[in-house]
Amino acid sequence: MTVREVAPAVDADALLTGAQFADAFRIEVGDCELDARRAAERMMARQPRWAEALLSLRNILVSPLGLKTSGASPAAPEDMTMDMIGIFPVVSQTPDRLVAGFNDRHLDFRVVVDVTTSGGVRQVTATTLVRTHNRLGRTYLAIILPFHRRIVAALLRQVAG
Repeated sequence: MTVREVAPAVDADALLTGAQFADAFRIEVGDCELDARRAAERMMARQPRWAEALLSLRNILVSPLGLKTSGASPAAPEDMTMDMIGIFPVVSQTPDRLVAGFNDRHLDFRVVVDVTTSGGVRQVTATTLVRTHNRLGRTYLAIILPFHRRIVAALLRQVAG
């Protein structure tokens, strides 16, 4: 299955006001019953080994800076169970769209998983939105972007597979 980069087709200000970065990737799938939550679960079920290694390296490097690591989650009251997709808290969801992400000191991040039908074909689109807060956020984004594009494409392939 081919993953294509497409123009982001989301209302970025409604999802992450002031987002300075947006990209989107799409794949066509054969599962006509697939909804956004299941697509997101398939995407985040596992990462390629090379991506896991990069994430481990990232966690080691950013931990001294006080940034969130993949094992960290935002604080929640003890009686509340946080809804998560992989390592990301779910912000909102409908059958056709799931929004996950978090806010941190250096940047705010959202991943939007949309499931649509076009011409009888089911499409899954993953849109990433980022709002940086400072030089650290801008530097971090610049460093991870080449890896981000490859990781999103690999994760989307898992939806079809």
